[in-house]
Amino acid sequence: IFSISNIYPNPFNSITTIQYGLPDYVPVKITVYDISGRQVAVLMNNYQSPGFHSIIWDASSYPSGQYFIRIMSYKFNETRKVLLIK
Repeated sequence: IFSISNIYPNPFNSITTIQYGLPDYVPVKITVYDISGRQVAVLMNNYQSPGFHSIIWDASSYPSGQYFIRIMSYKFNETRKVLLIK
C-alpha cells in the first residue's frame, strides 16, 4: 500500500525522518513546499523497490515555519504538514 507511515520528530529542529511504504517498483517523488506553496526541496525523484523506506530531510538551512511534504507516484499523492522550530 502507498503511504506516508510516519514523519518524526514533528515538530522538529533541523532534521526529520520521513517513512513511507510502496506496494510495487514505482517512480517516487518526494518534495517539500513552504507555506506559500513554493517548492523548496526535492528529497527523492527515482524508482524504488516495494516495501518500507525512509529518507531524512536536513532543514538546517531553512527558516522556522510550517512546511508540506508531498509524496507522489502514479495515482498516489499524499501531503503531510511538518513544523520546523529553531
